[in-house]
Amino acid sequence: MVPPPCDETMQITVESADSGVAYGVWQIDEKFINGLGVVMGGFLSSAADIMMAYAITSMLTEDQGFATIDLHTTFHRPAFKGEITVMAKVERLGRTLAYVVADITQAEKKVASAVSSVLIMQPKES
Repeated sequence: MVPPPCDETMQITVESADSGVAYGVWQIDEKFINGLGVVMGGFLSSAADIMMAYAITSMLTEDQGFATIDLHTTFHRPAFKGEITVMAKVERLGRTLAYVVADITQAEKKVASAVSSVLIMQPKES
């Protein structure tokens, strides 16, 4: 699967995505750093959202789609240039809604966590 442009822009590499769990590595450079010298929170939220998309995709059929309807990120400590890991997991999967969580870590410390509600779009019947 060719990653979409947003993944390439964010420089996230998906290491695995299977059975509702996705793991990725994010290389942080200066373009993600704010005026205080730390990773801007919006980029951390985006990284979580990207990996949560891979986690939910691994649970759906090819003809199903999805859309994030809610995303909440809690920041635990600042993140800096270097490598960050993002692990996302589908906690609950229903017919029309899913609940997905993600943890973002750097140097084995949790930087942020995110939760998301995802709308599952069923294929149109012919």
